[in-house]
Amino acid sequence: MNAKAQARARTQPGAWPHCFPARARASSGRTRGPAEPGPAESGRAAPAPAMGPAAGSGMARYLVYFQYLGTDFNGVAAVRGAQRAVGVQNYLEEAAKRLNSVVPVKFTISSRTDAGVHALCNAAHLDVQRRSGQPPFSPEVLAEALNAHLRHPAIRVLQAFRVPSDFHARHAATSRTYLYRLVTGCHRHDHLSVFERNRCWALQADRLDVDAMQEAAQHLLGTHDFSAFQSAGSPATSSVRTLRRASVAPDPGSPFILPQENRLQFWNLEFESQSFLYKQVRRMTAVLVAVGLGTLMPAQVKVILESRDPLGRHQARVAPAHGLFLKSVLYGSLGKVPARVPLPDPS
Repeated sequence: MNAKAQARARTQPGAWPHCFPARARASSGRTRGPAEPGPAESGRAAPAPAMGPAAGSGMARYLVYFQYLGTDFNGVAAVRGAQRAVGVQNYLEEAAKRLNSVVPVKFTISSRTDAGVHALCNAAHLDVQRRSGQPPFSPEVLAEALNAHLRHPAIRVLQAFRVPSDFHARHAATSRTYLYRLVTGCHRHDHLSVFERNRCWALQADRLDVDAMQEAAQHLLGTHDFSAFQSAGSPATSSVRTLRRASVAPDPGSPFILPQENRLQFWNLEFESQSFLYKQVRRMTAVLVAVGLGTLMPAQVKVILESRDPLGRHQARVAPAHGLFLKSVLYGSLGKVPARVPLPDPS
């Protein structure tokens, strides 16, 4: 850590950042179940001793928001052992080693994402135990230090906050929103800008029936058994979820598309729920695209949902990972970090 950061670290630990009300406190949360795409996560964290650490203990829990381009990673979760694959968490925890915590720092990720999936804003909690007599890092210093020591340009820490010691980044989340990007009119791979490859699903079709897609999406709203949209390998004990929002809208346009490429049209699909089943968003996207292409009728989406059959001919298809972005993770009393932030340059 540089001298400036060390000097700031010696200041008194910050309470809640000015962008949140002083009265705001994160609840420990009782909501369980995995977020969209990823294998099982470990159980709830063991109870920890209250928000204010004992005098001189230097222990503090933080909530950290971070983003990444998922192209180079085997998902967000750490890959342990001698495998060559690597997750975003591996890099975060490697950077955290430079904090010199008495106890190794482990990131508990809010929302697990698969290989190739991106995040405009994901979240995690971590504990940092400083040596005796040293106060906890301020949230600003923590975020600055992690960014200074991150060794991959496609990962960035957005912001950090002090949270109670029983706060859990996954269980306390009250809302998760996913964005899926489509582009139509892309008849060949080389028709798509190199800056958009691996960031959207390129469809050869010239158009989508967006009205039909919006009608079909209405059948998915509300509380349902989403077994038909769940992939094998899900650790969820229940396949019932409440989909609060499902929208299909034209994107104003990619900044990476040249004027002569105006044949291309971008589309955004957004889904919001407290949590999602494994690959649920990508399966719902594939079905809605089938409706947009005329392969399915809107009413058939309701039939698929009620079938609870994940192996059906239409719902078995999964949209490509590279078009999916985790847009936001919200925590009731904590507010949110703005999701419209630029992604890091992967070069």
